[in-house]
Amino acid sequence: MATMVLTVAGTLIGGPVGGAIGGMLGNAIDREILFKPKGREGPRLSELKLQTSSYGTQIPKLFGTMRVAGSVIWATDLIEHRSTTGGGKGRPGTTNYSYTASFAVALSARAILSVGRIWADGKLLRGAGGDWKARTGFRLHLGDEDQAADPLIAAAEGVGMAPAHRGIAYAVFENLELADFGNRIPSLTFEVRADTGAVSAGAVLVELAGGDVASGDTTTALAGFSAHGASVRAVAETLAGATGAWFRSDAGPLALLRGEGEAAALDDLSVRARTREGGAGRRAIAAADSAPRTLTLTHYDPAREYQSGMQRAGRPGAGTREARLELPAAIDAGAAKTIAEAALARMDGERERRSVSMGWDRIGVRPGERVTIAGTAGLWRVDRWSLEAMVLQLECVRVNWGAPAAVASGGRVLAAADVTIGETVLHAFELPAIDEVLSSAPRLAIAAAGTGAGWRSAALLSSVDDGAHWTEEGATAPAAVLGEVVVAPGVGSAALEDRVNAIEVALAHDAMLLGDADAMALDAGANLAMVGEELVQFARAAPLGGARWRLSGLWRGRRGTEAAIGGHAAGERFVLIDARALAVRPLSMGAIGSTFRVLAQGVGESGDAAESEAPITGRGIVPPSPAHFGAEILGDGSVQLNWVRRSRIGWRWSDGMDAPLGEERERYRIFVTPEEGNAWTVELAAPGMLLPPEIRTSALHVAVRQSGTHGLSLPATLSLPAIGDA
Repeated sequence: MATMVLTVAGTLIGGPVGGAIGGMLGNAIDREILFKPKGREGPRLSELKLQTSSYGTQIPKLFGTMRVAGSVIWATDLIEHRSTTGGGKGRPGTTNYSYTASFAVALSARAILSVGRIWADGKLLRGAGGDWKARTGFRLHLGDEDQAADPLIAAAEGVGMAPAHRGIAYAVFENLELADFGNRIPSLTFEVRADTGAVSAGAVLVELAGGDVASGDTTTALAGFSAHGASVRAVAETLAGATGAWFRSDAGPLALLRGEGEAAALDDLSVRARTREGGAGRRAIAAADSAPRTLTLTHYDPAREYQSGMQRAGRPGAGTREARLELPAAIDAGAAKTIAEAALARMDGERERRSVSMGWDRIGVRPGERVTIAGTAGLWRVDRWSLEAMVLQLECVRVNWGAPAAVASGGRVLAAADVTIGETVLHAFELPAIDEVLSSAPRLAIAAAGTGAGWRSAALLSSVDDGAHWTEEGATAPAAVLGEVVVAPGVGSAALEDRVNAIEVALAHDAMLLGDADAMALDAGANLAMVGEELVQFARAAPLGGARWRLSGLWRGRRGTEAAIGGHAAGERFVLIDARALAVRPLSMGAIGSTFRVLAQGVGESGDAAESEAPITGRGIVPPSPAHFGAEILGDGSVQLNWVRRSRIGWRWSDGMDAPLGEERERYRIFVTPEEGNAWTVELAAPGMLLPPEIRTSALHVAVRQSGTHGLSLPATLSLPAIGDA
């Protein structure tokens, strides 16, 4: 007589066994289509690491939250952009070239809800808060069955020629700037949220099987899962092997079972009464070394930005075999350790098998059925079913339903920095003579930073005609340390250290730092800051909490800016002078007397651009005002005026001799203004002047200005009383 043999694995191929053989065979075709046994190659973790663009590449179905590389399904050629910065008003221009690309990346063959972080070449391109680290346009298509074609693809391919990719979730990048990626499309990975929370392994299998698997009782929660591979069967076997689930053959869909539950009782007394041999159930135990001694589980660890994690489980006893299980699911280290230990325990427990002979009236006991065997402890499941000579032969294995929750660590996390960019803060000002370079034209200094520590740069525009025309100025320098004055300093001396006044400033964000400097460091130029229009150095910087600092030990009026000592107010700019953090633009002489307007907009900013105005006076190309301006009244009533010239390139005074002139010739212009009478002017070639007594009939106001190559210095002034009033 013919023998029919069905196993649990066989039901996945040849059909489930129901209450009758006819019911079992009637469902065989569906099982053949669903779980046709090609090469058993399940999903692997390595397939999610690299972005592809090859025809025929499989697009995974994503569940929960997963990180996926995706496949490039459409792209343009690199687009070259040419821009000229500077120029105009006699300034030289610089031509720069940059490159962008537009492309689309398929993410999931199942609808998704959103995309979180995006990595480009391992670095964050988009943060968890949705902020972009590089300039790009971005659109996300969720994979609905009624989604329309992307407008960019439709415009490039033509109306009616652009597929909508319905049922495929994909992202479109428009003009992604490639300067940070070597002028090529970077390798992108995406954090994709396909469901509102964790998903169960059973729910994943039920959806993938499309009605051929009934809802099971598996409770293994997965933060995310990527379903891909040669067949649904391959995915099913991967999940079942990891979670300890199995299938039971029913007349309808396969039932997914796991652990304890309702069980059919097998009574050996009934066996002896109905079978020819009358034998009892038989027990077989394989050698201990036939089961793996260690098992390694690889998975995706959400705590490590969904990078691959690995957990190992071991058992005591004989054996040298090692097993490896790749689970393309997002689970934490503790859950992975628990799964590994439970899987190893099941493999060891399944060495024991029980064979039971039953009468044909127990044909309803199906492959995959939970059973108990009389006289034998524990819960068993039917692994193999055969019918011969009206005798039902059942081969059973022990059910091991889990292991205690394990505690494990995924290892050190080296996550990509996700710092917010914030809004651009911009300060533009005419640069005083802060170095020993003899300038022949005014210079515009632009300092910028963001309200977040992730700010890197911003695009610049400038205008000299009140916004009628704008000129591209390229990009800002790296982030400067800047902010605004909260408590302004009072009047002080430029000749002595100001130990009375202090400045309180609020920096752009609390990651910016200031430090102390001793006298030697200050003499070398440390801690130089533009406070309003005055250059100030500070010896001590005390943090007040958050981004606020108190600056004391002030050296005032540095580099010839003492005229601004008395003009401070809260809310004015504070910029720490660092040549690396300043974008310096040379201007033409024709710019003197005009006001430069500067706009800056950083990556990801959607609001109005930051704006700053800088009046250009030419103060960086004229000599500083004369120093030590004084008057000596002589016995005959005449007045000897004395002063010492200063140089815009002689600040170091390294040799103790006279500072270099720094101008084409030494000239001075003296302005004498009596309270009564007409003002008059004298030009001299050397410092010093004698005022005769006859001009002192009323009080005098005297100002001296050095005449430089490009203009007059600011004045040094004093007042003289009339003769008889002194």
